[in-house]
Amino acid sequence: MQYEKKTLKNGLRVLLAPMKEATTVTVLIMTGTGSRYETRRESGLSHFLEHMFFKGTTKRPTAEKISEELDGVGGEYNAYTGKDRTAYYAKVDQKHGALALDIVSDIFLHSTLPAAEIDRERGPILQELNMYEDTPMRHIGDIFEVLLYGDHPLGWEIIGTKENIQSFKRADFIKYWKRAYGAGNVVVCVAGNFDMTKMVRAIEKEFGGVTKGKNPERKTIRERQKTPQALVRFKKTDQTHFLLGVRTFDLFHADRYILAVLSTLLGGGMSSRLFMAVRERRGLAYSVHTGTDAYHDAGYLATQCGVEHGNLNETIRVILDEYKRIATEPVAEKELNKAKEYIKGGMAMHLESSDEVAEYLINQEVLRGEIVLPEEQMARIDAVTSEDILRVAQMIFRPERLNLAIIGPHKSAKKFEKLLTIKF
Repeated sequence: MQYEKKTLKNGLRVLLAPMKEATTVTVLIMTGTGSRYETRRESGLSHFLEHMFFKGTTKRPTAEKISEELDGVGGEYNAYTGKDRTAYYAKVDQKHGALALDIVSDIFLHSTLPAAEIDRERGPILQELNMYEDTPMRHIGDIFEVLLYGDHPLGWEIIGTKENIQSFKRADFIKYWKRAYGAGNVVVCVAGNFDMTKMVRAIEKEFGGVTKGKNPERKTIRERQKTPQALVRFKKTDQTHFLLGVRTFDLFHADRYILAVLSTLLGGGMSSRLFMAVRERRGLAYSVHTGTDAYHDAGYLATQCGVEHGNLNETIRVILDEYKRIATEPVAEKELNKAKEYIKGGMAMHLESSDEVAEYLINQEVLRGEIVLPEEQMARIDAVTSEDILRVAQMIFRPERLNLAIIGPHKSAKKFEKLLTIKF
């Protein structure tokens, strides 16, 4: 992977990744601000603002004008809000790269935020919230973070509350926009087949006048868990959905590559330990997956499943047994190498397209402030040993780190907390 990084005079960073064999161009603009930078009164504002950016600009006064231009060239376009970032993007045929930059920069810099559109958009966002709550497979991740982080911005749901969504005024959006979208907090990334000189000139023209601003502050999280925890959200469902996991490392921790391999050994792919133990040997679930997530000051590893209500206890015990096994028995070299190749193969396939390259680069720049190229990441994955896996597993798979979030027709969290133990 090749890329260049430029910093404009106002502090805005630009990443350019030419891909001569590509037939597309992706323009991705990201600000290093998401829902964890909100106050309780602002909870949901980052996400609502993201929606409003597509409602009209001074140049394209309606949502229809914006969408019809990108639809007219067959473009893929959207935006998303996370807890620590918000992004806007368009992916188009290479000959339309200039148009993609023009439109994405237009909505990012020149949205008009009409009051009438704010009132109208409350309805779709409330329906989006209802959709998430009606989709336990998706919503269980939110509940898990509520359990981990409680009444801290990391524990609040990105979409916010119904009360906030109903109450936001145009002045709230303007205030937050000015605070969170300063040039020093923004990165523009272009990946694909494009003319480097023309693209740089266009970016400088569009973004050179953005006020630098101050990077918004985030409230630090301090993890002090001493006993296993469970959280149950009662819901009449056909399946019980749950996430069972442990607190681990932040974005910068030296053991993050070991954790990635460990997670893959447990639940990455259809030959992983938990897929075999939960689905293939016992038939308890259709899908079982283990993954990791990390923030500037916190992180976790968790396994997700959907099971028959009566099989919940057994499935929890099976997962805990596999957590214990990986913390007490050295991983065979063959299995370890398979996990490494799984990670590296997935990375190679993802980075074939311009949008994935843009995501790869910009997320590292925004979140970590440095970019580790795929070759170096693969080398760090290759360097992980069986001893590393055992050491990290013994560190994280301890009762006082265990957390269980459940959505289903269950009422008592206490009875599940009693199951959360790993005896060495």
